[in-house]
Amino acid sequence: MQRSIRPGRLREITRSAFAVLLSTLVTLAVLEVILRVADFRALRAGKSERSLVYRHDAELGWAPVPASSSTVTNARTIHALHNRLGFRDIEFQRDGRPVLLFLGDSFVWGVDAEAGERFTDLLKDRLSNYQLVNAGVSGFGTDQEYLLLQRIWPTVKPDIVVLVFCTDNDRADNQTNIRYDGYRKPLYVPSDNGLTLRGQPVPWSLQNHVSNSWLVRNLWLARTAVAAYVEIRYPRVVVADPTEQLVDGIRDFVAARGARLLVGLQRSDERLMQHLSGRQIPFVAFDGAEAYASDFGSHWTPAGHRAVTELLSGFLSKHDIRVDGASR
Repeated sequence: MQRSIRPGRLREITRSAFAVLLSTLVTLAVLEVILRVADFRALRAGKSERSLVYRHDAELGWAPVPASSSTVTNARTIHALHNRLGFRDIEFQRDGRPVLLFLGDSFVWGVDAEAGERFTDLLKDRLSNYQLVNAGVSGFGTDQEYLLLQRIWPTVKPDIVVLVFCTDNDRADNQTNIRYDGYRKPLYVPSDNGLTLRGQPVPWSLQNHVSNSWLVRNLWLARTAVAAYVEIRYPRVVVADPTEQLVDGIRDFVAARGARLLVGLQRSDERLMQHLSGRQIPFVAFDGAEAYASDFGSHWTPAGHRAVTELLSGFLSKHDIRVDGASR
């Protein structure tokens, strides 16, 4: 025969359960407050162009949202507008002119520069015989630029590709699967037998969860739990520097499709420059172009973009690319 719980006993159990629940809620609330006050950098919601106008991409790590617009503040506040291909550029449609495609990271995308101030836009007035396309993506390493080039080739089919190498950080980008606010990315593992692509599909980073989940965005305890899971499930991988092999891969890919590769360097990198010379890949360095403070990423000022435009004009002219008003 089942014995019933006495009313006094039931009230005692209820009070105990309530006390445990209340204690747990108070503890969690205190931890939430501590996390918010501590404001750990690793848990902060990103406020860069990657978090504002980019989205997760299983092949590339991240990519601009097509037809998106936003306001981005770094050294200064700028406005970003992407076309239907995800380029920070005008809409693309082949018009019969040969296509000159620029690949690169934030220096090409134009952090701290309005679209019309960038060197690619300034060059359009000087390269009337060419159709210029800016395919820069902020934060990309040479490895992601190589993957992006393969993706967009059937649509753009460039005749000339200009790869802009960021001397400040591209080598670091190319050697790991985690960059900038913990974003995950693919990487190429170098060996004597060539490059092996790893890390696809690219997993979500904490920032992706913050952007896509109300709970993670608003509750720091949830953010901490997700951050711990991501770090344990997808740890950092570091490989030997594959930069020179990546450039060779891009050169071979471009050449196999009847196009030419040229390289611009944010500033001189002797190792890469020697490699380019040995491979007979034309290059130009943009040493001395005015830039904002290093605290903001050392991106080019409007005057810096004008200086890069001048250097590129002379460089392109020397390599049989007609530049209006430039002498060979």
